[in-house]
Amino acid sequence: MKRYFGFIGLLLFTAGAVKAQTVRGTVYEEGSNQKLSNVFIKDINNRQITLVDKDGKFEIRSAQGHTLVFDSPGYLSDTLFVVDNNKPLKIQLKQMGIVLRSVNINATRVVFNPREEYPDVYRKAKVNILSPSTIFSRESHNARRLRRFFTNEEREKYVDRVFTPSYVSSLVPLKGLELQNFMALYRPSYAYVRSNTGPSLAVYINDSYQKYKALPLDQRKLPSLNGP
Repeated sequence: MKRYFGFIGLLLFTAGAVKAQTVRGTVYEEGSNQKLSNVFIKDINNRQITLVDKDGKFEIRSAQGHTLVFDSPGYLSDTLFVVDNNKPLKIQLKQMGIVLRSVNINATRVVFNPREEYPDVYRKAKVNILSPSTIFSRESHNARRLRRFFTNEEREKYVDRVFTPSYVSSLVPLKGLELQNFMALYRPSYAYVRSNTGPSLAVYINDSYQKYKALPLDQRKLPSLNGP
């Protein structure tokens, strides 16, 4: 009897292994042929993650029945239900209708700590001069790209916590879309915010507002993500 159940278990394991696959494809902006890079992709079932490369291409280990989530600043998140299909996919992301940065690569947690969520990324990103694979392997290269992505996200979230709509609107007489445009046009860098908080940041915001008022009306908003 044990041998029978063992055999059934082996069959189920084999069937599950057959469904495992590498999903490949290209990410475009919806309505155009523009390829998008640095789109964050996560398989919410097996927690595999990757980034789209500079040519808009990606590949990620997944399986039939899994769900992939695609996230990129300035675009609406999209999901893909993986089917048993080895053909390259064409993913299209739609532009968001607002100009403020609003990416959230893990909406299920209030605080996203990539070092706790994905320790393997930081482990594989380390370079060991005695181990050439940590320098030249594709896995290590992808891990370093993800580490840079997470570092940038942490820095942008730090700016978000300081440069908030409520704080900015308490210093300048702007609301709604005007406030969004102003904050996007004069968003301070992470380095500046780390070195200038409180009174210094208030002075920066007020100086920026004077520059904003001096702009022609057609320049007081961000250009389209498509460019001119």
